[in-house]
Amino acid sequence: MEQSVRRHHDRLFGGAVVDRQGGGLQVTAYSPATPGRESAPPPRARLRDRIGAVVERGFRRITSGAVAPYQSAVIRIGFSLTWLALLLREWVHRNQLYGADSPWSWAMAREWNATNHAFTILLWHDGRLWFEIVYMAAMAASVMLLLGWRTRTASLLFMIGVLALQNRNPFVGNGGDNVIHIMAIYMVFTRCGQVWSLDARRAADSRDGDQDGGRDVAGIAMWACFAAVLTVVTGLGKLSIGWALLLWGFLLAQMAWWLVRNYAPGEPRTVMAMVGNVVHAGAMLVIAVQVCLIYSSSGWYKIQGSLWQDGTAIYYALHLGNVTPWPALSHAVASSSLLILILSYGTVIVEVAFPFTLFNSRVRTVMVAIMMSMHAGIGILLGLPFFTMAMIAADSLFLPTAVLRWLSDRAARAVQWTRSLVPAPLMAQEQTEPVRRA
Repeated sequence: MEQSVRRHHDRLFGGAVVDRQGGGLQVTAYSPATPGRESAPPPRARLRDRIGAVVERGFRRITSGAVAPYQSAVIRIGFSLTWLALLLREWVHRNQLYGADSPWSWAMAREWNATNHAFTILLWHDGRLWFEIVYMAAMAASVMLLLGWRTRTASLLFMIGVLALQNRNPFVGNGGDNVIHIMAIYMVFTRCGQVWSLDARRAADSRDGDQDGGRDVAGIAMWACFAAVLTVVTGLGKLSIGWALLLWGFLLAQMAWWLVRNYAPGEPRTVMAMVGNVVHAGAMLVIAVQVCLIYSSSGWYKIQGSLWQDGTAIYYALHLGNVTPWPALSHAVASSSLLILILSYGTVIVEVAFPFTLFNSRVRTVMVAIMMSMHAGIGILLGLPFFTMAMIAADSLFLPTAVLRWLSDRAARAVQWTRSLVPAPLMAQEQTEPVRRA
């Protein structure tokens, strides 16, 4: 007992034990490892294991399903609604903006297009009927994408419509149009119809959960028409090599996915689904990076301006007569020097800091709310509603899923409350009418 006590008290911090036996000293190595437990791996091995675990979790997260389905749905709804509202607003001015009555004539646009090679189907023909068809087709594609009906086809048609009109006359747009221009291309590569869409509703009602099953006659007919039109325009030489490869590649990928889904439902289908999820995740990442670049570049350019350095830039913006729909309100805001100083410096600070706040969920949510409020103020005070709608749609990408689902639940409750106001006999008649027609 005494010897064991001495061994306990003579244990050294350096990892050795002094054994007082036989009147002498014997130093033995001491290991703090618990009996029955393996020794801990070296730090480098632990770091390698942690990195491997993170990579494995990320790979599973990306390939197992479409990431951020609610965020992709909200940008789909936001940008399609913005573009549709813009086309409706400019309906009476469509010929002056993009048609035959535009100061930027068809011949001038064609000569300009020969230098920048921008894609627009409006330059295929200079007839007024062709312009009307393209304009109304762009509106129809916006409605399709907004509702999420045949989302894959709608996203492609939406991109073609946006590029056709904006590249016909690139001098009548603003920053919001540029954002729609870029996002229309990116959304083609996303699976933005997973939720809040007619495709999702059809998938939920189907037996196997496919969005475009083999019995989807409308989807097959649309892609058949698209293939026929693409064959004709390719044969006529209307497409450049790059756009021909992109459109034909998109068509062939869709055909391959349909064949694999219906005739090879095993491993090939799983592999193609994983590839689609990876492409979707990459497109969502590119969209997020694009939004960060928009804010960071805007903030850093503002820093270089003397008016922003002095904190007076907002004052002069509020006194521009052509972009102040409510001069009294703008002048009331501009009358406060302290408010102008806060708004000027605050705008620069939040734009520069925005990309760095995305790593913390709480700070990111607060920053997104600030950015949305800022753009709402721009839309009201400076009369830029479509720019505001486009930027709020871009900001919505960074909203938490919990917030989006909460908004969805509230919207569903509002719809149910609205239906409850309809008289019961009328509601019963509406529900039985489709049965009678069938």
